[in-house]
Amino acid sequence: MELARHLGLDGGGTTPLYLQLSHKLAEAIEAGIFQPHEALPSERTLCAELGISRVTARKAVAVLIAQGLVRRAQGSGTFIARRVQPPLSRLTSFSEDLESRGFVPSSRWLVREIARPSPEEVVKLGLSVADQVARLKRVRLADATPMALELATLPATLVPDPRAVQDSLYGFLEARGTPVTSALQQICAVNASAEQAGLLGIRRGAALLLITRLGYLAARTPAELTQTWCRADYFDFVAELRRG
Repeated sequence: MELARHLGLDGGGTTPLYLQLSHKLAEAIEAGIFQPHEALPSERTLCAELGISRVTARKAVAVLIAQGLVRRAQGSGTFIARRVQPPLSRLTSFSEDLESRGFVPSSRWLVREIARPSPEEVVKLGLSVADQVARLKRVRLADATPMALELATLPATLVPDPRAVQDSLYGFLEARGTPVTSALQQICAVNASAEQAGLLGIRRGAALLLITRLGYLAARTPAELTQTWCRADYFDFVAELRRG
């Protein structure tokens, strides 16, 4: 890659050079010019080819690290981070999202139990207070890295034995002949609690993406209420928009 051609900076502009450089590098990463796990040009190389100071290069790379676009390996260099980009227009499971990006998904189970529903679960799943639910709480991992904390609640009639669920909840439901066929999903930004931070290996207060999904069976029967707290440094979402 000819850095000067792809990352040309405007020395006379009003935007600081380090922000210009971080923006140009981010564009190159998003465009696929740099591939996941590929080494980012070193600070020394950036300085030599772009005619910038070491401080400028270091600050630009720090911005990319803060955005989760690159990761620094002690003694090895700085590498392009691999991210999960689930499409917003298609209903997929967490395991399918990870596998589509080349990750190996796994789970660390925290809770698999039959319990009484909360008031929110009664309303959203169309249950009575006397009904029971299967409650499944786990840390979702990709290549052994904690990516998300997930809490799923389903009517116990759909999951009579929660411990029978292994990695893919949707795969389990499909095998039983009760697949989730549609869902309503909401995404918002939250800060990690102390418990969430400890489970995900991040600092307390770090940014998370909270995905709340209400899934339905083919008959439009509520079947799944899932909350997933995703690490913002590994996740972003892609939506295709059409006009007209």
